[in-house]
Order: sequence, then C-alpha cells, then structure tokens
Amino acid sequence: MAAPTTDARIGRSHTTIGLVLASLVILAWLAVHISAIFLVDWSVTSHLLAAPLVIALQCWLSVGLFIIAHDSMHGSLAPRHPKLNRAIGQFCVFIYAGFSYDKLYKNHHAHHRHAGTAEDPDFDVEHPSSFLPWYLKFFRHYFGWREFGTLTAAVVIYLVILQERFPTMLVFWALPAILSSIQLFYFGTYRPHRIGEETFTDQHRARSNDFSPILSLLTCFHFGYHHEHHDAPWVPWWKLPAQRQLALRTKTN
Repeated sequence: MAAPTTDARIGRSHTTIGLVLASLVILAWLAVHISAIFLVDWSVTSHLLAAPLVIALQCWLSVGLFIIAHDSMHGSLAPRHPKLNRAIGQFCVFIYAGFSYDKLYKNHHAHHRHAGTAEDPDFDVEHPSSFLPWYLKFFRHYFGWREFGTLTAAVVIYLVILQERFPTMLVFWALPAILSSIQLFYFGTYRPHRIGEETFTDQHRARSNDFSPILSLLTCFHFGYHHEHHDAPWVPWWKLPAQRQLALRTKTN
C-alpha cells in the first residue's frame, strides 16, 4: 500500500485537535447508536416525536465517521502515528457500513490521480451530470459482496439480541447510513465533480461550494470545499474553511 499523502505543515497540535474531534464524533455516534437501538423506549409518544431528530443527527454523525476515515486515508489524522491513523480509519468505515478500508483507500487515491476521467472510480463518464444513475453506480461500486456479508452477519446478531425490538436497528442504523451515503455523494462527489456549464480550471476537475462554514459543516464536514481539498489533500477536514479563505484571498490578489 502506498504511503498516505501527508505534509510537514501538519503539526503536533493539529494532530491533537484532529484526534480530539475524531473521538467526539465517534463517541457521539456510538452513544446515539446504543441509546436509540437498545435503551430508548420508542413507544413513548415524546420519544417517538424525537425520532426524526435522532435519525438526522445519526445521519450527520455517520457522514462524520466517513470524513474521519477520509482524513486517515490521506494520513492527516495522525501522521506521526501511522498505525493509529489507519486503525481509526478502519474502525470508522467498519461501524459505518462494514466497508473495506483498503478498497476505499485504493479507490480514493485513484480518484485524486484521475479526477473526473474514465480512470476515476468515483466518476460516471456515462452520466456526468445526472445524480441518480451516478449515485447508483457509486453505491454498487462500493457496496459489494464483502459489505453485504458483513452487514448480513450484523443483522443476524442484532436480530438475536433485539428480537421484537429489531426494527429499531433498521431505523437508527440502516436508515441513517443510507441517507448519509446520499449526503456524502451529493455534497462530496456529485456537486464538486459534475459536468455543467461551468468549466473546470485545472487538473483537479473539482469545484467548491460557496456555503458558509456553518452550512459547510452541517452538509458534509467541509468536504464541499472540494477544490481546496484536491489542491491540498494533507489539510484535515476541520481546517478546510481556512484553506478556502486562503484560496479566495489568493485568487483576488
């Protein structure tokens, strides 16, 4: 496996901040997952009314899991601790949907080398501006027999443990995972790389959204600042707003 893309400008304090933020996202995801599936009585009316908010929160946290794993693939999560960096990435994609970290790693770096071309595994040359067929191709590419087998085993285990409470697993794990995959694809792949009237300016074949930092965080953990990510892949997700502002200042000067 090739070495992750890192940069000397990632200091120790950046690593500490990244690991703290990653821990908060992972712990929050686990807390919601365990509470919603195993502990909360959803037959209580007040709890049931809160269910959509819990689903939305878990969807957003699931996006966060993937973005943490994404930083791990670039070595920007814990660059001085490669084993820890990789272990966190593996854990995040596993609890997210049983994904193979190695497969994601290989495909993501191919995406960076060949963005928006036929060699880009995340790009659909047949439907470069159509959301649904592109998303379905994207989903089929990453959700293979390994992922199907892993999640089938998880379903059986949850069914045995939960019994009559089993539907909570579908509502508070499966549904947020599917919704978050759509969210990740739309804001992190489709919008940045789709072919439209606006032409791309360089070999990255990527554009960034013009969202505020708060909206950018809520939509895709700043992954929508996508040109900045391709231009400086060593920059962790939480520093992308600053990278975006730097790029805008450079452009206007």
